[in-house]
Amino acid sequence: MKIEIDKKSGFCFGVVEAIRRAEEALDEQERLYCLGDIVHNNTEVERLSQKGLVTISHEQFFTMKETTVLLRAHGEPPEVYQHALDNNIKLIDATCPVVLKLQQRIRESHYSTERVNNQVIIYGKKGHAEVNGLVGQTEGKAIVVEGVEDIDKIDFNRPIELYSQTTKGLDGFHILADELHLRSQNRPVKVHDTICRQVANRIPGIKDFAAKYDIILFVSGVKSSNGKMLYDICRSVNPNSKFISTTEDIDPEWFNNIQSAGICGATSTPKHLLESVATFVEQLAKN
Repeated sequence: MKIEIDKKSGFCFGVVEAIRRAEEALDEQERLYCLGDIVHNNTEVERLSQKGLVTISHEQFFTMKETTVLLRAHGEPPEVYQHALDNNIKLIDATCPVVLKLQQRIRESHYSTERVNNQVIIYGKKGHAEVNGLVGQTEGKAIVVEGVEDIDKIDFNRPIELYSQTTKGLDGFHILADELHLRSQNRPVKVHDTICRQVANRIPGIKDFAAKYDIILFVSGVKSSNGKMLYDICRSVNPNSKFISTTEDIDPEWFNNIQSAGICGATSTPKHLLESVATFVEQLAKN
């Protein structure tokens, strides 16, 4: 059986940097708190927990004082920084630069005196960590829409500024933007394409990759928004695509009469996990 790992799969630079900052801190101290899962991949979270990284919830964070906390790549709302300042908490801020710039743009849109009565619309997944941080830049007033099905939340009598969660797909964003222009009846609609190109550029490559093999094993954590989006793209190209989180999810019967297998994953999937899946499949093929 031919087995190949997609060379473009694996962590994006924001996740790489967050993990580097965590490991660097853990070289100097036995324990480090992280506000939320450092990455939406249970295998990597467990690996780092064994090194001393302790994942905490926001509820726990707001009870803490005089400690050190890592902020992951997804970013956080202003109240997190204020609580740290008020309670002598040292922050290791690993917010992705792309997310940080987006937060600044959304904050400017919300507070600008030139943008009277405007609405900030965020195309993203409700409750996603990055989206929560973005909404926080607007005092909680931004409207989150997951697609055109949510469009009735928007007041088309007011100016609109559309932004996107950085890990969303371009196609869905453009569909939403077109619908906003259509419904606005010539009222102002500003569309800001804030999708990370490191994510968006994965899409053409993963389509080509998925089409080359009899079976695709897409490796991702179940919490990964990016993983779900990329898996759906794989499955649209190759219906014999399987979503797995670890080798324990693999069914040997999938490989009956299979001559080739492609292994790929989300921007939150570590390379070592892709490699362990490849090794597992190689062993199945030998047996």
